[in-house]
Amino acid sequence: MVTPYYEYDDIRLFLSGIDEEDLVWHRDKENRKIEVLEGNKWQLQFDDSLPFELCVGDVVTIDKLKYHRLIKGKDDLRIRIKYAN
Repeated sequence: MVTPYYEYDDIRLFLSGIDEEDLVWHRDKENRKIEVLEGNKWQLQFDDSLPFELCVGDVVTIDKLKYHRLIKGKDDLRIRIKYAN
């Protein structure tokens, strides 16, 4: 499977032209926080929860092994990944 993003240091870029089928449910091996740097109408959904919109400036904690997925927005999404303990 090809990763649905481009990565440089702690920045990930999801392009608006991405195929929604590439944004799959997954779990991460480590706790992390994501900071939304740019993007419009992208959403994050955790297992057993309704999706919520990601807005520029948001910082969201994602616990390790918690299922989640992104839902495609209107333009490119750029986030900063911060690993947490």
